[in-house]
Amino acid sequence: MSNGRPLRGDVAARLDRMAADRQAEWRAAGLAAAVVRRGEPVWHGLVGTTDANDVEATPTPQTQFRIGSITKTFTAVLVMQCRDDGLLDLDDRLGQHLPGTRHGELVLRRMLAHLSGLQREPVGEVWERPEGPLREELLAGLEDAEAVLPPARRHHYSNLAYALLGEVVSRLRRQPWEEALQARVLAPLGMTSTTPRWRPPYAHGYLTDPYADRLLPEPEFPGNAFAPAAELWSTLEDLGRWASFIADPDTLGPGVLSAETVEEMCHPQVVHDLDAWTLAWGLGPMLHRRGERVLVGHDGAMPGFLAGLAVRRPEQVGAVVLVNSSAGADPGALAVDLALRVVVDDRDVAEPWRPGPPVPPHLEELLGKWWAEGTEYAFSVRQGRLEARAVGAPAGRPPTVFGEEGTDLFRAVSGREQGELLRVVRGEGGSVARLYWATYPVTRDPRPFGT
Repeated sequence: MSNGRPLRGDVAARLDRMAADRQAEWRAAGLAAAVVRRGEPVWHGLVGTTDANDVEATPTPQTQFRIGSITKTFTAVLVMQCRDDGLLDLDDRLGQHLPGTRHGELVLRRMLAHLSGLQREPVGEVWERPEGPLREELLAGLEDAEAVLPPARRHHYSNLAYALLGEVVSRLRRQPWEEALQARVLAPLGMTSTTPRWRPPYAHGYLTDPYADRLLPEPEFPGNAFAPAAELWSTLEDLGRWASFIADPDTLGPGVLSAETVEEMCHPQVVHDLDAWTLAWGLGPMLHRRGERVLVGHDGAMPGFLAGLAVRRPEQVGAVVLVNSSAGADPGALAVDLALRVVVDDRDVAEPWRPGPPVPPHLEELLGKWWAEGTEYAFSVRQGRLEARAVGAPAGRPPTVFGEEGTDLFRAVSGREQGELLRVVRGEGGSVARLYWATYPVTRDPRPFGT
């Protein structure tokens, strides 16, 4: 479908109500929200004020807000770029890049996914200071930092881990984290309004007095060496581009990161709430599960500001919510709700089905029903590629897609048993006798093992 198709009027009105209701419920100074679809903005919700001294100062899509830990998704992309460029391996130890620290055995992959066990914040009462630690102070304090959990035991959020990942990027790129971010991510994506420090027009940060209708100014708190964890300021306009890049990196960010690497980042590494499985972490992004759907993004918080980013990648729909209030709001949940509202209530019209090219003879022989491990599968060819789907699987569950690797040899490139081989075995006369998928026999009729 065409980019930028406007939302249906009733859906836009519902989003307007959601934004207004949340701003009033949260008693937030101001709220700025946006939804993008297939790389284009399709809705904005702008409520409240960016300045307590001017209640008419309504935010705009170009108003900077502090985005807090959404910054981590940018740092994670920089780390993955270093991996793809051969500068590091995700299973490297921290000490290979920051030698001499007593935490040198921490694994970069676990640091990205908050599985390192490293304490949450830099050493010292950093949140009672006017600004974050300088680089030398951060590294010196690392010697006193605790490993509060064994590595890979469970999820434990760590801003300190991301500050150190920023230092790794800086050393490998031989330039400050901010310069690497500008050159390798922000400039290529045209994100001209995303900066480490505020610049006009920007929203002022506040704490809403819980007992009176007044706003209490929050300090700016420059992060310094803490910057790779939570420093950035950005706008709805720029974060809409970031959401669009996460949804479709090949179109929105060619050369920044491959679609395969972004997909890797969005795969869950650890589940936060084991019983419900509503929240998990990938290699940087947060993953929100709502029923059968998973959205990726991140929440953010810094003094005076809360933020949320959520992207539903299959439909290429993203939502951003920015609030200039310290507490009492949940913009991350609202971003998820906004994106899902569009996905569910304003679905794209399906593309008309049309006959495809002729099926090659060697694939024609594989079409139809097969059985493996007592389960029936339907093998088909879609857009020239061999697929397999369990009969009776939920309609929204994607099939296994195979890529050809040689004569009668395929590999699952997505779906069930991804990475495993599918081998075709032929009998006398050259007709297909059976298949072997991940070494399991696949036959035209159900059979017990060993038959």
